Amino acid sequence: MSVMLQEVNDDNMTSKNKLLSRQLLDWYDAHARVLPWRAKPGETADPYRVWMSEIMLQQTTVATVGRYFLAFTSRWPSVADLARAELDDVLREWAGLGYYARARNLHACAKAVVADHGGRFPDTEQELLSLPGVGPYTAAAIAAIAFDRSAAAVDGNVERVISRLSAIETPLPGAKTEIRARTLELVPAQRPGDFAQALMDLGATLCIPKRPNCLICPWMTACRARELGVAEALPVKAPKKQRPVRNARIFWAERADGAVLMRRREEKGLLGGMLEFPSSGWATGKEKADLAPPYASGWVTTKKQIEHTFTHFHLVLDLQQTDEVFDDLPAHDGDWRWVARHQLATEALPTAMKKVAVAMLGSDVFRRV
Repeated sequence: MSVMLQEVNDDNMTSKNKLLSRQLLDWYDAHARVLPWRAKPGETADPYRVWMSEIMLQQTTVATVGRYFLAFTSRWPSVADLARAELDDVLREWAGLGYYARARNLHACAKAVVADHGGRFPDTEQELLSLPGVGPYTAAAIAAIAFDRSAAAVDGNVERVISRLSAIETPLPGAKTEIRARTLELVPAQRPGDFAQALMDLGATLCIPKRPNCLICPWMTACRARELGVAEALPVKAPKKQRPVRNARIFWAERADGAVLMRRREEKGLLGGMLEFPSSGWATGKEKADLAPPYASGWVTTKKQIEHTFTHFHLVLDLQQTDEVFDDLPAHDGDWRWVARHQLATEALPTAMKKVAVAMLGSDVFRRV
């Protein structure tokens, strides 16, 4: 950022906002979290590591992401390495993180950066938004942290901090525009990347959902929610809609050697490209979608039932099996395969399918994971 632009940005900030920004950065200098993907003081942030961490952290906690991040960056140290990887290998490393569309987008984004940007991540929000899997928050976070752009990176932690600081009572998601505008007003010309991370840290460590640590917060004096005694009530969230229930049948087929029949789901849609045990359609309501099983055989419903909750619906699976022994793959269209029991632990199975395997084979099958 040029000196002239910095001066313009500084002129646009009120004295109150400058003070708030300085207070937060001072606090961050003393209390910043040490994270595997975060550049140390004096180091330049690596856009590849910033991008990967932000994709992994979507819908996932910092505590969970750490070991996945280290595994990915150890196996694929650069965006070019990741672009050359096989999608199946990426999905296997991702197994357990959930929201598998992120893994497919991670791989597609790496390919796009190499093919369309010469292996270098673009450094503006607008250009970053053109990459697969990069939305407004992620683009702002990368632009700020990796390239020191003045951007408002607003995640759940930041929404909470800014809602309380300004006592914004408009329910989410309706308040998002106001929160983003208020955040942008606070972004300093100097060290916008550190400021973005400081806001995230403040929300993660002090301005937490319940019992926030107001007495040691750098913004204690300025916080309107603390002054009004409503900190825990903010941000206001619209009532959650009840999740619909979907029902389906799982068809469990085994060969004489114990290998289990599986198929790969279509690339698009929920769990796209993931392996699953054959199932009927996932129907809303009490009636189970009528889809032909993989073999015309005497399927018997077991007493085992699996339940799994996705973001937008709850899934109930009835498990069916047959005593017949098969060798050939089904004649149905699709990517079918036999998978040995001991290989299930190394496959990129979604959590719902792991639950099925545990119900049918026992927990030992995933002991190595």
